[in-house]
Amino acid sequence: MDSRAPGEGDGAKPHETTGVLIARARAGDTLAGQRLLARLLPVLRHWARNRFPSRIRDARDTEDLVQEVLLRAFRRIDSFENRGEGAFLAYLRQILLNAVRDEARRSNRRPTPSRLEETIPDTAPSAVEQAIGADRLRRFEEALATLPGEQQQAVILRIEFGYSHARIAEALGRPSADAARVMVARALVQLARKIDEA
Repeated sequence: MDSRAPGEGDGAKPHETTGVLIARARAGDTLAGQRLLARLLPVLRHWARNRFPSRIRDARDTEDLVQEVLLRAFRRIDSFENRGEGAFLAYLRQILLNAVRDEARRSNRRPTPSRLEETIPDTAPSAVEQAIGADRLRRFEEALATLPGEQQQAVILRIEFGYSHARIAEALGRPSADAARVMVARALVQLARKIDEA
C-alpha cells in the first residue's frame, strides 16, 4: 500500500483533496484530472494485483486493465455524483470488478493454443480468494452490498485499499482519525454479522 499522504508525489497542492480534484475534473480541468489519475492509479494497481485471478493476469496485464478502467471512468466523470474520495474509489472498484468478471468470461471462452496443449492452464484463484476462499469472498461481497454507502466506503478504504484511519477521515469527511476508526469498527461488526447470516 502506498503510505504517502494524499497528494504527495502526484503534483497536487496540499489543499487539493481528492474531492476537490474530482470537482475540478468534472468541471473540465484536465490538469486536475491528470493529478487525480496519478493519485488513484497506484492504489487501484495494488488492489487489482490482489483481486485478479492469475489466469486473467496472464491473459492481460493488470496495469493495462486498471488504466483502461480509469480512463473509461474519467470519460464519464461528469455523470459521477461527487460524494468524495470514498464514493469515487468504491465506484472505481465496482467498475474494476465488472471488468475482471468480463475478462474472466472472455478468458474462459478463448481456446487454448494448440502448441500449449501439453501444459495445464493456470486456473488459480486471486490472492484474496486463496487467502479466504471463493465462498467467503462471495459472502463478503454480498454482505458488503447490504451496508449503507458510507459504511461500504469505510470498509473498502480500510480493508481493500489499506487506507489509514486518518486518510479515511479525510476521504469521508470525518472530523478525526478516531471518528473514522469508530465508523470502520462499527461497519466491520455489521459486516461480520451479515457474513455469518449468509
